Amino acid sequence: MFRIAKEKCIGCGACVSTCNEVYDFANDGLVEVVAQPTEENMASALEAMSNCPTEAIEKVEENKTTTN
Repeated sequence: MFRIAKEKCIGCGACVSTCNEVYDFANDGLVEVVAQPTEENMASALEAMSNCPTEAIEKVEENKTTTN
């Protein structure tokens, strides 16, 4: 799962221009994840993450909880 660390985002738009299927500007001028990457756009989503100048894009593992 991808997410934006709003405290790090400066709204430069590098990620939006690289992968606008996943990233777009929110009303506050910062970027938000509008859809999780698919197989087709995962490479560009990862490229956007690696090119972010403030490392605001985070890839986190979803917690899988089990009940006993």
